[in-house]
Amino acid sequence: MTHEHQGGARGWSAARKGVWSRLRFTSLRLRLVVVFGLVALTAAVSASGIAYWLNRESVLTRTQDAVLRDFEREMQNRAGALPQHPTQDELQRAAGQMANSSQRFTVLLVATDPDGRTVYGSSGGLNGFSLQDVPVSLRDAVTERQKITSTNKYPHHMYWLRTVDEDTPYLVAGTRVIGGGPTGYMLKSLEPEAKDLNSLAWSLGIATALALIGSALLAHAAATTVLKPVQRLGVAARRLGEGKLDTRLRVSGTDELADLSHTFNKAAEALEKRVADMAARDEASRRFVADMSHELRTPLTAITAVTEVLEEELEFEGGGIDPMIEPAVRLVVSETRRLNDLVENLMEVTRFDAGTARLVLDDVDVADQITACIDARAWLDAVDLDAERGIHARIDPRRLDVILANLIGNALKHGGSPVRVAVREDPGEDGEGAGDGGTVVIEVRDHGPGIPEEVLPHVFDRFYKASASRPRSEGSGLGLSIALENAHIHGGEITAANSPEGGAVFTLRLPRDVSARSSEESTGDAGDEGAEGDA
Repeated sequence: MTHEHQGGARGWSAARKGVWSRLRFTSLRLRLVVVFGLVALTAAVSASGIAYWLNRESVLTRTQDAVLRDFEREMQNRAGALPQHPTQDELQRAAGQMANSSQRFTVLLVATDPDGRTVYGSSGGLNGFSLQDVPVSLRDAVTERQKITSTNKYPHHMYWLRTVDEDTPYLVAGTRVIGGGPTGYMLKSLEPEAKDLNSLAWSLGIATALALIGSALLAHAAATTVLKPVQRLGVAARRLGEGKLDTRLRVSGTDELADLSHTFNKAAEALEKRVADMAARDEASRRFVADMSHELRTPLTAITAVTEVLEEELEFEGGGIDPMIEPAVRLVVSETRRLNDLVENLMEVTRFDAGTARLVLDDVDVADQITACIDARAWLDAVDLDAERGIHARIDPRRLDVILANLIGNALKHGGSPVRVAVREDPGEDGEGAGDGGTVVIEVRDHGPGIPEEVLPHVFDRFYKASASRPRSEGSGLGLSIALENAHIHGGEITAANSPEGGAVFTLRLPRDVSARSSEESTGDAGDEGAEGDA
């Protein structure tokens, strides 16, 4: 597959994901459209159903009343004029005349002739409307004689019902001539009315569908109108989260969304002011620490010179130091040295915070660098080195020395001898181990009690001391923090853990070639003096 095809596939996939993200059910836009559609569908179906039912009843009732009135009139005029016991021909002729009324229904007349036989007269011929076509319940109701009361003056009444035969609706009615005479039944097809009602149903269905489509379009337009300010608010919130504190929303209108935009602008303005105040205070704090450290260096230089003289007097046999004040002099010498280290550490931390540190890179043999660090501090007897010569890295040797001094010194002070320092190569992603790629891994392990679990997350915090009851023996609490900062400007990392065999393990990872990692030179001051091992 070519790059063009790959790019096209990725573009199609991204577009499809974008459409799906806009149409997924969790989308507010889709939910608005669905809600609008359901409301419109419910309203349209309800209105259409009510309209159809009202029209259906109106059409059927109007047609039914007209047919029944015409049938009743024909029964009075035509069938009522027949003798009480008509002949077959008379019934047939009367039925035909009745069927020629304006409503054009089919008629069936039933009577007894002079000989007492039941005779039939149908306007539909021999194979037309017959007594079997009349429902039994209707026949029973028509022939049943009602009791005459003050409210019921006639023994027989007209009865009707609607039936369906082969999907065609019919109106069937029946009655008897009052005072004696034939019984008449009428059959009227309601197919024209049914077709009219079907046309009405289709029209209402189409109107419902159009209403649903219109509501969906309206919902989409409303959602776009409502969600556009919300989308702008989301974009502004993301920009604010990215640190662009000058982000503001354009406020237009007087609705709730305008109030929300105004509230967002006020919150962003307050946040920008708060962050600016915090940054100013932080900058002032860093400047104060830096100025204080520089101001302390001048008197410390003089005090250090005096303490060096006092220290030489202490080491000189037969010196002039009174044995009574010798402990005090030794305390002054040690505390002056400790204060000097603290000031140097504070200045180093200030450089990191101010972003003024800069790497001075050089090709070094890692094993030689570790050996030089241990030898310079007379730790050869307390440190077990497991490092092969020939592992080269392009790093800042002075800052590596600071890292190693802090890690090994911390292990010797708080762990237990022997301290083991191991070096290995970690190939890069391309599998290179001896070239410029990959990582150098340095592990410093002691044989002490290990680091308490509650202390592990804080070992690299500034001024953190695991035991607050022994502050004088724990150093300044800046050494591991400075070591971590030196690792970071190399693009590396330091982790702390407890070994399953006992003791603490600090793991330093540094890229083999810092200059190849990034084209930007990290921060530093080439002439700065590093802080020597201090936990």
